[in-house]
Amino acid sequence: MTQTLNHFIEGAHTEASDGGRLRLVSPIDEQDCGSAARGTAEDVNRAVTAAHAQLEGGAWSRLDGSQRARLLLRLADLVERDTALLADMDAHAIGRSPMEPRMMDVPNAVANLRAAAGWTNQLEGRTVPTAGYMGTPTLSYTLREPVGVVAAIVPWNSPLMITVWKLAGLLAAGCTVVIKPAEETPHSALRLAQLAQEAGFPDGVINVVTGFGDVVGRALCEHPLVAKISFTGSPEAGRAIQRIAAPLFKRVTLELGGKSPQIVFDDASFEDALRGCALGLFVNQGQVCAAGSRILVQRSLAQPFAQALADAARAITVGDPRQPGVQMGPVAKKAQFERVNRYIQLGLDEGAELLAGGVSRPEKGWFVQPTIFAGATNRMTIAREEIFGPVGTVIPFDTEDEAVALANDSAYGLAATVWTGQLARAHRVAARLKAGAVGVNCWSPLDANLPWGGLKTSGIGREGGLPGALAYTEEKVVTVLLPG
Repeated sequence: MTQTLNHFIEGAHTEASDGGRLRLVSPIDEQDCGSAARGTAEDVNRAVTAAHAQLEGGAWSRLDGSQRARLLLRLADLVERDTALLADMDAHAIGRSPMEPRMMDVPNAVANLRAAAGWTNQLEGRTVPTAGYMGTPTLSYTLREPVGVVAAIVPWNSPLMITVWKLAGLLAAGCTVVIKPAEETPHSALRLAQLAQEAGFPDGVINVVTGFGDVVGRALCEHPLVAKISFTGSPEAGRAIQRIAAPLFKRVTLELGGKSPQIVFDDASFEDALRGCALGLFVNQGQVCAAGSRILVQRSLAQPFAQALADAARAITVGDPRQPGVQMGPVAKKAQFERVNRYIQLGLDEGAELLAGGVSRPEKGWFVQPTIFAGATNRMTIAREEIFGPVGTVIPFDTEDEAVALANDSAYGLAATVWTGQLARAHRVAARLKAGAVGVNCWSPLDANLPWGGLKTSGIGREGGLPGALAYTEEKVVTVLLPG
């Protein structure tokens, strides 16, 4: 079934100003499955202007925290009602098994919206004792105010969930937004905007402009009425956004991926660690920013663990995710297919031992076999660079200090996992890891009450939790003279 999708601006579906369209292609069979409006700078200006108007005397600007909370709760209920539809939209767009977004992405989105409803009245100011003003007492206090119009630029790997991470916090803070979904996956963002309209959000609070990053994304970043850019994607695009934002003094939050280590000590439960490492490596075809693709295993376990992980990889059924029994679909697009295969070939060329999978050459569709390398070092390209596919590299270590050193020897710092049976070791190692989130005996959980973000090349700032909502506010100081 083909779909014809358009922008959602100020409560209405509208075509691109120049009538341009972009193709939507199924990663399963490489066939056209619809089209979306190919946005222009003019379209962006219309959307930003509508969002700004709601902040400058519009209905949204007159709502208090409790009123915003009611709208967020209604939206959460509607997203929950449409779980199957939203999950299928995302799954079909990127070739993912529908089970995964139904179990993880959509429930997480619902939880974030409901949590944000509780933050609307928690964005409090404070009173600050001072020495007064030239001998006269004063009352000084702060206010938390919305930062303004937000440009939310979203990737293709978990479209709905990551859109809601941004949306929940900014709406709790009283901001408005223009969402730029990835060109491959505009479906769920447009549906979400419709649901917000059904929930009662004023037109213009939530807008969606579809199209290419070098046009729509750039226009959003450069627009003078956009106060903040929230971006999830590649470090290369993040650097470009910072270069645009810096001279314009725009606020930025950047989540830029990772090369997350999973550390398996010899005192860990072998089976629990094996299941957890496989989950952290293969969920969503490995197209996860926090994918645990560097698997550091204590040397006494390294060989049997790598073999067991390879067995698990070979047991995964790859194919059309719409068919019963299929556990892994294709990667999302041709460029990603070529990228993943290039890294697999690099692993072979650099001397890593291939235990499962390898370079894939399907007749049709962008299917990649789950791949496990062993006999690797942390200096190899497959251990240094983000592959964003179902490819894992097993690296042995001897001591706790070596494990920490290997884990931290990376340009990234998004997430990490520690598998151990020793409580003291768990806390000790977690404290030493340079990562924004550390899971102990679990893959770093995503929870609506926890902030999410990374260090180093993994980005700037946090999304989620109360800190995520606070990041969409500015703190204003008010000082009142109190003469006797």
